[in-house]
Amino acid sequence: MAQLVDDPVSLRVKQLERNRIFPLDLVPRRNLVEKLIELVLVGPPPAPSHITACLEDMAATLCEVDTSHLRVVVLGGGSGMSTVIGGDSRHAGWTADPFQGMKRLFPHTTAIVCVTDDGGSTGELLKDLPVIALGDIRHVLLSSISQRLLCDTYRLTGGQARQTAEILHSLFNVRFEKRPESVNELLAGCLSLSGLPIKMAGELFALLDALFADLRLLQLLERPHCLGNLLLAAAIYQGIPAGITVSSADLLAGINRLATLIGVPAGGVLPCTATQAHLRVLYSNGVVVSGENKTATARRNTAIDRVFVEFVDEPEVPLEVLEAISGADIIVFAPGSLYTSIIPILQVPGVAQAVRDNEHALKILVANLWIQKGETDLVLEDPRRRFYVSDLINAYHRNIPGGVADLFEQVMLVGLQDIPGNILQSYAVEDKVPIYLDRGKVWQMGFAPVEARIFSERELKERKVRHDPAALAKAIKIIWTVRDNIPREVKASLPAAYRIKHSCRKDHLTLDRRRTLFVRRLQSLDLDRRIRNLLEDIFWRHSDILLEHLDLVQGLQLVPKEQWQRSMQWDSVFSYYDPADCLIKIREDIVQEGSVFECAVLVALGQSLLGNYAAGKEVLPVEQDGLVLGKVYRLTLEPEQTRRCYFSGAELSRFLRMVRMHPAAADPLLYTRLINGSEGFTPPGMLMGLVYAWYLDSRYVSNIEYKMAITRIPMTGMVREQVRMLNRRMDTIDFFRKVVFRHTSPVFDEQLVMVDETA
Repeated sequence: MAQLVDDPVSLRVKQLERNRIFPLDLVPRRNLVEKLIELVLVGPPPAPSHITACLEDMAATLCEVDTSHLRVVVLGGGSGMSTVIGGDSRHAGWTADPFQGMKRLFPHTTAIVCVTDDGGSTGELLKDLPVIALGDIRHVLLSSISQRLLCDTYRLTGGQARQTAEILHSLFNVRFEKRPESVNELLAGCLSLSGLPIKMAGELFALLDALFADLRLLQLLERPHCLGNLLLAAAIYQGIPAGITVSSADLLAGINRLATLIGVPAGGVLPCTATQAHLRVLYSNGVVVSGENKTATARRNTAIDRVFVEFVDEPEVPLEVLEAISGADIIVFAPGSLYTSIIPILQVPGVAQAVRDNEHALKILVANLWIQKGETDLVLEDPRRRFYVSDLINAYHRNIPGGVADLFEQVMLVGLQDIPGNILQSYAVEDKVPIYLDRGKVWQMGFAPVEARIFSERELKERKVRHDPAALAKAIKIIWTVRDNIPREVKASLPAAYRIKHSCRKDHLTLDRRRTLFVRRLQSLDLDRRIRNLLEDIFWRHSDILLEHLDLVQGLQLVPKEQWQRSMQWDSVFSYYDPADCLIKIREDIVQEGSVFECAVLVALGQSLLGNYAAGKEVLPVEQDGLVLGKVYRLTLEPEQTRRCYFSGAELSRFLRMVRMHPAAADPLLYTRLINGSEGFTPPGMLMGLVYAWYLDSRYVSNIEYKMAITRIPMTGMVREQVRMLNRRMDTIDFFRKVVFRHTSPVFDEQLVMVDETA
């Protein structure tokens, strides 16, 4: 009898009978870690009770794991760091749950904070005191307040601890624009301190009184400030009997003094270095810009190549920082600005290596939610495409001494599939675009991507996407709990690691000292007080301006519009430098126009660097057979013996050749340039001023920005003339970087030195 053949339906039934569905298969994530995080944060998916019961048991077991004994280090700065630690304490909604985040699940958490910020109230402090940037430290201190410590130290109930946090939030975030005349006036916009524990209130009042009684601090009240920053400054100087110099011990003692007063563990918040440090950014076109705030606000339309931290002196790393890292069970890199948060910390000598040397710690990078304009919106390899997580890792690898090897293993980020598309679209309208996960590439690089719902559900209802401190802390706890089950068989495919050298300022000037020198120089000039204040602000914002750039300037003269006689043949700039009387002359009506006035000052200041270089200028027609073919611009230089100029003879000659002026063979003082037909021409002096202003801020000089746009075009496919033009533009930038602004450190030019991994 012939053997019966199963019909197709029977075959499918048997196949289904052989399949086994595990409960975790119902949880909508890719791998075990992501599924367990989803299970804890969201709960079991809809399913029969006999299936969800075991999932509920699993979630309960994970939540019951005790992590209170673990030592955790979080590195970062600003909002990202504070969000991870205990919620963004600048946010109005922070007081609704001030004791959440890492500090709740991991009470032994140490925050290591970036100190290169120079904007806002922090920048105002740096104008007057030789301290590190205090703003991010203040921000993280408030986020680190511990309910347990408040209750134990001041014998408070849970409700009283919450009230204390609410009052401190109000106090630390008070901002004032005009000078307050008393402590009471200073506290006018704050909740009453009477609700604080008596001892805490008394010591806080003592710090507030010091702002008015201590002459070193009194000047701070003249500037707009965040009160929390002033309290921290007062706490630091409370331990310094005389002088304004702050040692590493003084700094840490002051931070701990305020920390323990408000219920933060001593040593719970540490600066990554006790040495004042500044950020310098090298763009792919060769421009170097100094200052974190300027970098964050600039729109240079050019990808960042590398960033460097410049220290005022040889950097001093607190021993407590290195000890915290070496003893940590978990190390977390907080989300935040790519180039102005994590990288500056890891460029402090010894910090990155301390992280690598800790081989037992779980190390997690929490990726940003959004690209950052001026930072991550332009990819070095191709500025036109979107920014991926792998680009984030590559940027770290390129800018951290030794690269990213052994710095972190997991990369945690918000899963974009969990965010409604219409909300992402609304952010796109605001010019905010998410960082995309290229999972396969990240995995090939040797890192395990972990997507999770670590955003705030409450904020999402208001159509906002922000990290949720509680969810993020729970996710990190779960990764720690199941760390031995995370696959590690993939080998890293990273480029060779590099060694990046730190640098120190040659003049060792702190920002307050630099400002003092500029103020004194301006006070020596015959200037109206209003103009002097405007110039002080301009020179503060542009810290690449050297004091020597003012050597040939004797003052500034405002010229009424009706008396303005400056020819507009070559330009439309309402300022110039007059070598006859060494005055910068600006049309009076633009003083009130903010950026227009600033641009005018910068252009004229740039022109002044040439001094009295020109003994004569003339434009002559070029004729042939009665036809006018064009013009020749003739420039005769002042002899070196009587020339007053910022540049040496060789440097001046280089500049003139660079702007296509040709030296006459028979006369070393004569330079000429042919101008074809009726074409326009920008004379060397005006070009010097325009490029000077463009280099400092490309937003001010659109015509130079247009000319420099060729530096953003890939060389592939360029014709020969375009290559020559590109070389001229790059030579111009090189001249301004090295000769004008004296950014001559070899770190800007040398190839990165490969690390010998066998050493």
